[in-house]
Amino acid sequence: MPRNYSNYLCLLLLVFLAFSCGKDDSYVPILTDDDPVQVSPVVFEIDQVPYQTLTDYNFFEGSIKDLNPVYGVLPYDLISPLFSDYAHKKRFIWIPNGVSASYVDDYSIFEFPVGTVLIKNFYYDNVLPEGNTKIIETRLRIRKEEGWVFANYKWNNDQTQAIYDLNGSYVPVDFIENDVQRNVNYFIPSGAQCLTCHKSENDIGIPIGVKPQNLNRMLSYPNGTMNQLDKWVEMGYLMNNYPSTIDTVVDWEDSSKSLDMRVRSYLDINCAHCHSDNRHCDYRPIRFAFNESSDITNLGVCVQAQEIFDPSLTYIVNSGNSDLSILSIRLNSVAEELRMPLLGRNTIHEEGLVLIETWINSLTNICE
Repeated sequence: MPRNYSNYLCLLLLVFLAFSCGKDDSYVPILTDDDPVQVSPVVFEIDQVPYQTLTDYNFFEGSIKDLNPVYGVLPYDLISPLFSDYAHKKRFIWIPNGVSASYVDDYSIFEFPVGTVLIKNFYYDNVLPEGNTKIIETRLRIRKEEGWVFANYKWNNDQTQAIYDLNGSYVPVDFIENDVQRNVNYFIPSGAQCLTCHKSENDIGIPIGVKPQNLNRMLSYPNGTMNQLDKWVEMGYLMNNYPSTIDTVVDWEDSSKSLDMRVRSYLDINCAHCHSDNRHCDYRPIRFAFNESSDITNLGVCVQAQEIFDPSLTYIVNSGNSDLSILSIRLNSVAEELRMPLLGRNTIHEEGLVLIETWINSLTNICE
């Protein structure tokens, strides 16, 4: 075929294609590899959740025990996490496409849209005798129209599946943490027991940690390190309506921070969810929320106890004397009638106890 004739046919073909595309309303452009649209493969039907198994949601890819999130399941972490018998935690959030959470204030949980799922996995490393990692449970908080729904999944011994279970149970674990061999009878709460800590003023369970004060930190992602709140905005999970400056807790383990800030941060995440207005321990004369604890009276300093289980223990915090402070006595006990927090702790948090006792003994004001 002559070259000029071939070129002429090609030109006619291009004109025909252009004309056809311009007239065909059903035409859909083909995306190239340079401009893909990522869609989360999470399986979620709001009227059908909670599902019976964790794998039904498709939150993780590959071997489920690796907790390798699929696209859209975003890892997050708290600056100071709640102590749970030395268990480690991996947290993730997933929000449906097209909706976002909204900022309320520095000290309140975000206003999350319907369909939001908070995913918290509890596990231990160096579990004896093999020294393996063992996941104990995965707790989900699912935001429905009527409020937050709790779903708990207990992992099997093979670490291949987690089954929906709201009955509660104990799991004995032998493990090594910080070169110390420990044993705990790990407690998985029942659905009803979860309301004790997660209770709101309307007696509906709500999340605890997902507040700007706890999330305003840097975190490493596969494509780099950035502030978690900025990452949530980038993912479309959070509206960009929060202030540039946020009153933020500190990592209580960071000795470069002031003792006062470390203590306030520790007590906020471990105690404030009960010791706040309209919560489980509302009747106690102490308030541990971060935005209230700059007043040391709210921390119990020189505040007389309402219930004296030992005549020598007069104050919740006896300034300068941790041995005569009810706060440290409760943290140093595992007895159900005495320990604090009430749930989620069957062993003493030794490092946290040292922090609180050091702070109490540093106080110089005199209780009269």
